[in-house]
Amino acid sequence: MRPLIVGNWKMNGARESAIKMACELADAASGLACDLVICPPFTLLYPLALALDGTALAVGAQDCHQAAAGAFTGDVAAPMVAETGATHVILGHSERRQYHGETDAMVRAKVETAVRAGLIPIVCVGESAAERHAGHETEVVGAQLAHSLPDNFAGVVAYEPIWAIGTGLVPTVEDVTAMHDFMRAQLLARFGAGAAQRPLLYGGSVKASNAGQLLAVANVNGALVGGASLVASEFLAIAQAATQ
Repeated sequence: MRPLIVGNWKMNGARESAIKMACELADAASGLACDLVICPPFTLLYPLALALDGTALAVGAQDCHQAAAGAFTGDVAAPMVAETGATHVILGHSERRQYHGETDAMVRAKVETAVRAGLIPIVCVGESAAERHAGHETEVVGAQLAHSLPDNFAGVVAYEPIWAIGTGLVPTVEDVTAMHDFMRAQLLARFGAGAAQRPLLYGGSVKASNAGQLLAVANVNGALVGGASLVASEFLAIAQAATQ
């Protein structure tokens, strides 16, 4: 399968500079042997989707509500996200789970709503430092996979060890290999042979300097990139590493 590189801009970006950077990325994206997606804040979804229409660079959201509409002040529904021209949506990121109290059940409901709206869900899973030190990393991730993914899941899964997000700490290649092999086995056991084609992304302090090593792991099919996705040259270097 083609590698998938997703940039999570988090709460960063201003319209003029974001469009300039996105167009720079789009110019390079057509020559890459991987798929590129950028996930800016909600305020930038429509202007970026409009500027990138017809290019090889796709746009995704960082979240959506589990209801398709309703009295939920400050939230954004999946059909609204789709209406902007976005094609993907990140769901269950550890920052959403931690700061907004999102449970596996909420994430599952969001995935179902996103799929009904025609969006491709990118579902995040990962363990804390305490859980890894206790040797419970596969137990934690296995439970997240079991309870966050609906029975008809056909999207993307991103493994982001919480202790590696924005810290500069990166699991060893052996650790990443073990977790991604575990996740693939879990998906195959539940969803059958078709799960072999579900992209598994690695995220957590991914940079141009370590991308090649991480993306060379057999069951790593791409990356979910945080801070490095805010610098065009760094993000493109990661994308280029995915194709080597």
